Amino acid sequence: MLTENDISRLEQIIGYKFNDKALIIEALTHSSYVNEHKINKKHDYERLEFLGDAILEMISSEYLFKTFPEKKEGEMSKIRAALVCEPALYHDSLQIDLKNFIQFGKGEEATGGRNKESIIADVMEAVIGALYLDGGFDESKKFIDKYVLSNAESYQMYNDNKSTLQELVQSLKLGAVRYETCGESGPEHDKMFKVRVFVADKNMGEGTGRTKKSAEQQAAYQAVLTLNKKK
Repeated sequence: MLTENDISRLEQIIGYKFNDKALIIEALTHSSYVNEHKINKKHDYERLEFLGDAILEMISSEYLFKTFPEKKEGEMSKIRAALVCEPALYHDSLQIDLKNFIQFGKGEEATGGRNKESIIADVMEAVIGALYLDGGFDESKKFIDKYVLSNAESYQMYNDNKSTLQELVQSLKLGAVRYETCGESGPEHDKMFKVRVFVADKNMGEGTGRTKKSAEQQAAYQAVLTLNKKK
């Protein structure tokens, strides 16, 4: 359960004090908590997530339009998708320790909800929505600029690196690409996977993630960086 101290600590981290505390509490409340406590008059974060998603798309679009004057619409769309995808927003959320402020029901907590990238990413958008309603456009933009767009240079990490790697390997005629799971750790509901990627049987990169797909994308990203240095 969220306490006043929890709210104050989060406000201190993000540098904004909410006038309406109910907004930030709603943004940090999962549906499992509402259902478990039968709080009929309280909402979970999903409505604020809907609002925050729209604001995030608008602000990130403006940023990309101004930052990359040479890029076409299709290229900017790909970059925006990489910037606001679940893994990227989850990574951004680590800067403010967001997952440790979310209210979960006991069932969702027990099955690893606190570490699900999809949930944490949704809550990031809900916080943006809460900031917009409480402090206006400027406050939501400050948050996005600081915690999302500040990582814009690393957007390639969340792009479709497996496709990029495949195209690069084919253009350089290096041989086949192969992924190999080389490690698993953690309980069933909160596993971490480690994957290596091989190009023509040469280890070109490693990645870790909460899914094999995520780990493969990270490994592919490392391989792309390595191959681009050799070009």
